[in-house]
Amino acid sequence: MSGAPGGRRPPAFPGLPGELLLAEAAGARQRCAEGDGSVPGTLLCTDRRVAFLPAQAPGSRAFLRSEYDVALPCIRKLVAASSVAKPQVLTAASTLKFIPEELAVFCRDFRLLRFHFQENGLAPQAFRVANAIAQAREAAAWLGDAGEGHDGWSCPAEASLEDEEEEEEEGSASTLLFESLHDWEKELKRLGATGWRVSAVNERFDMAPSLPRYLWVPSGLLDHDLKRTFAHFEERRVPRLCWHHPGGGDLLRAAGFHAASEPGSEDVRCLEALLLGGRGPCVLADAAELPTLADIQLAHLKLRALCLPGAVAEEKWLSALEGTRWLDHVRTCLRKAVEVASLLAGRRCSVLLQEPSDRDLNCLLASLVQLLGDPHARTLPGFQSLVQREWVAAGHPFPRRLGLLRHDSPREEAPVFLLFLDCTWQLVRQFPAAFGFTEAYLLALHDSSFAPYFSTFLFSCQRQRGRGSPVSLGGRSPVPRQQEAAGLGTGLGTGLPFHPFSSPQHRPHSQTYTPVNGWRDPAPGVPQAGRTGSAACGLPAVWAWGLRYSRQQRARFRNPAGAAGGGGPPDTADPRTPGRPADAWPGPGAGNVFVLTKGTLSPHPFPWRSGRPPPRLSRWALSLESLGDRGGSPGGSRPPAAPPGLLLPCAAGPSVRLWRRCYLRGLPEAQRGRFAPSPAGLAEELTLLQDRLSAWQPAGPRTEAAGSPLAPSR
Repeated sequence: MSGAPGGRRPPAFPGLPGELLLAEAAGARQRCAEGDGSVPGTLLCTDRRVAFLPAQAPGSRAFLRSEYDVALPCIRKLVAASSVAKPQVLTAASTLKFIPEELAVFCRDFRLLRFHFQENGLAPQAFRVANAIAQAREAAAWLGDAGEGHDGWSCPAEASLEDEEEEEEEGSASTLLFESLHDWEKELKRLGATGWRVSAVNERFDMAPSLPRYLWVPSGLLDHDLKRTFAHFEERRVPRLCWHHPGGGDLLRAAGFHAASEPGSEDVRCLEALLLGGRGPCVLADAAELPTLADIQLAHLKLRALCLPGAVAEEKWLSALEGTRWLDHVRTCLRKAVEVASLLAGRRCSVLLQEPSDRDLNCLLASLVQLLGDPHARTLPGFQSLVQREWVAAGHPFPRRLGLLRHDSPREEAPVFLLFLDCTWQLVRQFPAAFGFTEAYLLALHDSSFAPYFSTFLFSCQRQRGRGSPVSLGGRSPVPRQQEAAGLGTGLGTGLPFHPFSSPQHRPHSQTYTPVNGWRDPAPGVPQAGRTGSAACGLPAVWAWGLRYSRQQRARFRNPAGAAGGGGPPDTADPRTPGRPADAWPGPGAGNVFVLTKGTLSPHPFPWRSGRPPPRLSRWALSLESLGDRGGSPGGSRPPAAPPGLLLPCAAGPSVRLWRRCYLRGLPEAQRGRFAPSPAGLAEELTLLQDRLSAWQPAGPRTEAAGSPLAPSR
């Protein structure tokens, strides 16, 4: 096998369509996570990723082996080291002045991959593969794929039907992609949201390019009247329902009110019908109390720097961790979510989550509130449907927030989605029996957000995803920046071919995804039912876990001890004191607007200029306690029973902990891999080690190489 560019693949390398092999180093060894051991294999560099093929790999049929692959955009830093020279950071413009003995790949997902090259004729290959990775990382040319005529992915022919049947049995409840009218109607029916309907007013994306095709709006509001409200909100992102509480409360989300908006009397009527609609008062929950995007990005950068080997002295590590403020942001988001969820559970009202863009912190807060209040969202398919609706379909700009796009203008990185996953992990840790998925699943989702192989995280809105228009990772965006931010631009290119389905027989019959282990190219004219990705971009959704994880790994995604529909808060109910009726609203102001600030409700004038005077101030403060989330009445002394299915996590300092298995993977003394030890996993590993030991005994033990040049000093 030659390392020269030529597009050839090793026979055992299951490459992607059109993937080109740039360089390889057979006989390289990957350092193990623990100890000084290493695994022999072949290090490969393609125009898409860096891959390592172990010489004695486990029998996994997944052709995107998650533990051995790293996508080029996920590489944050590349360091070459030798015993005769100082470590050198490699870039496309740098010149490697020595033969590397070890190569360290620092990843954006906190992984640290270390490859060692022994002195057995690997010098030319090590030099070529190190330079190839540096050049390919800078180019990151995911555009202009050579696999013309291929509609998306290819799956290995040896994909097991047994695995597919097993996945279908496990995923009895399907994951909704919310790309079809059927998905929105099905979910609305599950919520039991009477008084709401699915509107197709934005089906052509002409009303709001960054919003999904379909919206949940009040049944009494016609589309003709709904169109009058779009101009009064930033990016035309009007209020719409995102969750209905069984007690009657409604959770809405919207962008900020347009500064120059001066609606007329007819527009005011439509706005009131949209926000109030006879459902009780409307509470505005502004995202101003949450950390800003700049705060999130700065905290994440500090956390990533702190989790590198030798970043700070051991006795100062905890204080440095608090100095990053990452855990403070997690606490703030959890507290705000508890306030909103308690308000919805305690009273019948409409809570409007408001953010200037409605595409970042609203996604996080809306998802956390539903995790706290909806047991279905804590199941594996329910959680995946939640991410699809509140993040993917709602227009969260994943490429810009995860730093996958490169422009001349300053980046707009802010890992809001990763902050949400951290908050979710805190909930899973505090309420393990209430969730149907595990920490291993969250870690896999965290790492998959940096893998440009799936349609889920490659586009900024549903409009881009439907068109499948690529944006080069290494070049300038072909559309103006303002249009891209509004969802008018193109999507993020991956180098995988984009071929829109032009004929009806090639369109999927349903946008409901039932997990399978992969798929093969369909025969011409055969309908593609249950396709996992967007019809236009031809890419699968990230929920096709069988493409990256083995059957044993996927089995660890599910929590067998978790309740099927989620569980209630542990030991918080007091059966002696019943709660107040959900329809009651204490104090004056029903039908008016309130603002939720630091757990307290304050009357607020209508946001639009209608000439109406603000509501009169009540004689007592409307706090969350007075609304019945913890107190039975304004003057009551006994706390009522917590609403069924509501989780109330503790956000105090010691209760919010560092996600060690995610953030400390780069520290050799703390690395434990993606999956925690389990009895079944330990037994499987022991059997594998026994087989390898019996195979190596006749040849005698092998001598490991000398200490690593990159090994931290002790």
